[in-house]
Amino acid sequence: MSNLGIIFAVLGMALAALLPGWGSAKGVGMAGQAGAGVLADNPSLFSKVLVLQLLPATQGIYGFLIAVIAMGNIGISGGDFNMSIAKGLAYLGACLPIAVVGFISAIHQAKTSIASMQLISKRPDQFGKSMLFPVMVEMYAILAVLVSFIAVNGVAGMAL
Repeated sequence: MSNLGIIFAVLGMALAALLPGWGSAKGVGMAGQAGAGVLADNPSLFSKVLVLQLLPATQGIYGFLIAVIAMGNIGISGGDFNMSIAKGLAYLGACLPIAVVGFISAIHQAKTSIASMQLISKRPDQFGKSMLFPVMVEMYAILAVLVSFIAVNGVAGMAL
């Protein structure tokens, strides 16, 4: 049996960890830059701005979680790297929802967090309402991590 199956599985895990991590790093950076501008005018908003800045970081955590779960499910022992190509492709496919949605949603969540920071810079009493915008984007990342979680665990039980 070839090693191609395990290569596809590892590619899926790498994409699950890398793409949302990249999106989160970009998103947290974008939000941090905007937050620094808000704090220059009103340092008392630090805790509210920090919460909004950190929201895009969750996608990187979700992607890392799926990669670790997939790694644990592969069950390679004693250097046995044999896995069917079909199962490797199934792992790759199972990791793609969080990889793609995590990357994209982290950047869009950063944009909504920035808009929310602008709102609270003018109306600090509207923090609760301003949180709704980036949280709505978070819902899609949560859906993606759930799909990947269910799919990765489903692949582990398949006899491919």
